[in-house]
Amino acid sequence: MHTPTDEQVHAVDAFRAGHHLVLQAGAGTGKTNTLGLLAADTRRRGRYLAFNKAIAQDAATRFPRTVACKTAHATAYAAIGHRYTSRLNSPRQPAWKTGQALGITRPLRIGDHHVPHLRGLTASGEHAHLAEQVLPFARKAWADLHHPDHGKVRFEHDHYLKMWALTEPRLEADFLLLDGAQDTNPVLEAVFTAQRPHTQLVMVGDSAQAIYGWRGARDVMTGFDATALTLTRSFRFGPLIAEEANRWLTLADAPIRLTGTNTITTGGGGLEQPDAVLCRTNIGAMAEVMRLLAAGHRVALTRGGQQLAALALAARDLKDGRRTNHPELVLFPSWGELQDYAAYDPAGRDLQPFVDLIDTHGPDAILTAVDQLTDETHADVTVSTAHTAKGREWPTVQIGNDFPPPKDTDQLDDHGHPVPDPVSDTDARLAYVAVTRARHHLDLGGLTWINNQPATAPTPGG
Repeated sequence: MHTPTDEQVHAVDAFRAGHHLVLQAGAGTGKTNTLGLLAADTRRRGRYLAFNKAIAQDAATRFPRTVACKTAHATAYAAIGHRYTSRLNSPRQPAWKTGQALGITRPLRIGDHHVPHLRGLTASGEHAHLAEQVLPFARKAWADLHHPDHGKVRFEHDHYLKMWALTEPRLEADFLLLDGAQDTNPVLEAVFTAQRPHTQLVMVGDSAQAIYGWRGARDVMTGFDATALTLTRSFRFGPLIAEEANRWLTLADAPIRLTGTNTITTGGGGLEQPDAVLCRTNIGAMAEVMRLLAAGHRVALTRGGQQLAALALAARDLKDGRRTNHPELVLFPSWGELQDYAAYDPAGRDLQPFVDLIDTHGPDAILTAVDQLTDETHADVTVSTAHTAKGREWPTVQIGNDFPPPKDTDQLDDHGHPVPDPVSDTDARLAYVAVTRARHHLDLGGLTWINNQPATAPTPGG
């Protein structure tokens, strides 16, 4: 354990004074160690809540016995979820069967004009009309879920979490630590904030790593009424990677900037054999796995190859003239339509590597490649999506080729070149997560285009 930084000492002092805290902790700044310092400084009893089981288990080895470390789901399971164990292990069934059991026996009267081609219902009254049609069935499904031993709807872990939250539970503790607060779901947020009258609340996370909005998480840190503190000294990497991280933090309009550790040697530029290649999408990861296997590498894929196998099977269905229910390919009635979309529609650019891969190798070759994957301990290189890599680190990291630059606008600069759109907050946050996984060497790879963006060229010496 290193000597605490001034920021960590400040956090301990504010905690000792009894303030509610919101702690913005950048990548590699030792947030868990800092929480451990807070807990070690008091004899009061605390609770530590994390969304991820592995993180909670790791925290349990770092905290004193006066702090109970659990996930929100484990806490809810102990209170309510255990009653529904038999339903949690029930077999999967098609959505149409669930709908049929709930009484959806005919198509809902929602015409094409109610469902626009883009995500979101934008026209006046569309959302209200959809809600009017769906709410009766949603209420029926919720009632079905409350039967502990039988029911038509598949019972998921989030169901008992919601049931527990609705009981307005009181978490008995002198202080409550919420880790990963930038990705908190609204259910846990409500439980956590409701404890304010009787316990000291400490919320810790990194707003710039809020990358799960697409699945209902939201950053609850920025609006939390508490003393705001920061951890900005990264113990993971040196100044060069910190400078790269700060470029993306600036684009994401994040509340912090990082300082690297001078004693850690870090480099940039191309890598022949990185420890990890981080991709934006599962499809990009598939292309990278195939390329590395073809070059003779022993390749590992975080979370295994099930997702890649599912994509390959979906492609096989489309090529054989069958539709697929794979979420990334469900829109396409045929392989030809997917090919056209990838080739001619700007929104389909990220599918082009996948189409090329299937057209070159075929689905069966990809399924064979999945069988050739090895575990990380025996691999030359690990391939991961940036989302899955969150919380991880490797000595050397290369960014995959599926991070597209912003599209060009119709405007021209003083030299007659098209002016690109600004980098979106979402893309900047994901890039920040990706580049900060490296400890000693970062190959920007598919993000190199940032060097040509206005006002984001590397600083001298960076």
